[in-house]
Amino acid sequence: MTAIISAADLISEMDTRQPLTLLDVRWQLGGPPGRPVYEQGHIPGAVYVDLDTELAGPAGPAGRHPLPDPAEFGAAMRRAGVDQGTPVVTLDGGPGWGAARAWWLLRWAGHENVRVLDGGMAAWGGELTTEEPHPEPGDFRPRPGSLPTLDADAAAGLARSGVLLDARAGERYRGEVEPIDPVGGHIPGALSAPTADNTGEDGLLRPAAELRARFTDLGVTADSPAGVYCGSGVSGAHQALALAVAGFDTALYPGSWSEWTADAGRPVATGPHPG
Repeated sequence: MTAIISAADLISEMDTRQPLTLLDVRWQLGGPPGRPVYEQGHIPGAVYVDLDTELAGPAGPAGRHPLPDPAEFGAAMRRAGVDQGTPVVTLDGGPGWGAARAWWLLRWAGHENVRVLDGGMAAWGGELTTEEPHPEPGDFRPRPGSLPTLDADAAAGLARSGVLLDARAGERYRGEVEPIDPVGGHIPGALSAPTADNTGEDGLLRPAAELRARFTDLGVTADSPAGVYCGSGVSGAHQALALAVAGFDTALYPGSWSEWTADAGRPVATGPHPG
């Protein structure tokens, strides 16, 4: 099962009238909220899901977007009509972070058929509606742990013994700027691999072969342990998506830099090198 679907293929699947659940996860770091944009026009049948309240737990020492409580996440997904056996497509308005977060969480929670709309709403050329759907409750029950995760200690160890990718912008990795978290820089040993480099100017993910070459150059192989983190576990999910399209498995550090820097005793490296 591929991790992405094109707009053309999604339109074709919707035309067949086969069961399909669409989750609209429009979200931007720092706002504005995605619901008003969703209400102005969305794909028919798409249910709005709020990333901050339904795809994350409360912000705190575990990070700005820690993993949600499995029971609460399951309830949110059932309200959105998610069934265990029905395919799910997640989408957003770009650059794909919100959709990837929903994709990763559902896969982590045991749903086996989840794809991201490649390019999101910018790539969608089909019908739009302002009518909000009210789906029948789904039957999805989370089984957490279906995808691997890292905590702070495991991320630090992987940075020394394997490949730990930092998905944030290069200037944040280097510690030149830090607009959100208390300290700039990166986990010692982590490699800079900005999520933005996974997509082309058209907003679509780069072809699988290009992504595979990119991550291979960073040292990712089928046999080497690989992990990824970002600011708070959102853009890192997009990196995990790109790695999946490239054919690599990876572990996500959900707390990411926001959890790492919540403990002043954890080491921080700066500059362009892993350190």
